[in-house]
Amino acid sequence: MAASASLTSSATEEVLTLTVKWSGKEYAVRVCGDDSVAGLKRRICELTNVLPKRQKLLYPKISKKLADDSAFLSQLPLKSSLKMTMIRTVEDDIIVNQMDSPEIVDDFEIGQDEAVDIEDVEVNKQKLRRRIDQYEFLILSSGADLHEFLTAVYAEYDIMIWSATSMKWVELKMGQLGVLDNPNYKITALLDHSAMITVQSDFCGIFECKPLGLIWAKFPEFYSSKNTIMFDDLQRNFMMNLQNGLVIRPFRKAHANRDNDLELVKLTHYLLAIADLDYLSLLDHKIWEFFAEELSDVPE
Repeated sequence: MAASASLTSSATEEVLTLTVKWSGKEYAVRVCGDDSVAGLKRRICELTNVLPKRQKLLYPKISKKLADDSAFLSQLPLKSSLKMTMIRTVEDDIIVNQMDSPEIVDDFEIGQDEAVDIEDVEVNKQKLRRRIDQYEFLILSSGADLHEFLTAVYAEYDIMIWSATSMKWVELKMGQLGVLDNPNYKITALLDHSAMITVQSDFCGIFECKPLGLIWAKFPEFYSSKNTIMFDDLQRNFMMNLQNGLVIRPFRKAHANRDNDLELVKLTHYLLAIADLDYLSLLDHKIWEFFAEELSDVPE
């Protein structure tokens, strides 16, 4: 890869423009030294439509290291005189089985104390500041159960969708679901994997997460920790802002579970019940289902 780099205060803050060759073309991929190989592959996916799990990256003397998704780019001897080559076939059919989706990965439990440590680590704060400076939101506006849920909560909340995949995937999937043009609610913005940052935990190792501080810094007049709640089926995704996160179950095997899945119904009751509170970050969202049951007649 032709890695032309502008060096800042340390190797981990190095901004790299990497040249990746694939299928007769060259792609300029912008990353930071503190990005992981997994982050590099996701950015390549955005440009080439080759899923990270399909990518094999070749680079003189370090190809084996590039097979380790957790490795930091700052730890690899990248030179501006060399180019990286990717080999693999393009994903012609971008719609894959949900179980094969890059969004479905194993989660792990992280304690409150460690989550606070992750949020306060200076290098993570630096990564967040770079995302704030660099990331451009796709602003869109100031399944039946899904539409009913979004329609109900739209009365009290602005809605943003943040995916760990590329913007192409986000727009395509949301378009297929009829979310982007529904007359009963509006999606304020879409975010993709390039808005995420890589963090490291002594207990859990290296992983990527979705820092809400990015949204708060971009739109401070509208959003803060007081009025924001993020729900995700992976707790790790809100490790920078654990107090604003709510874990939900992933929806799988829709044809078999649609009639029995009451997650969105319960979540609707909970979100509407807390909408008028002054500080959403002071709630213990881990027990949200308990309160949802108390607020509705929906059986367990």
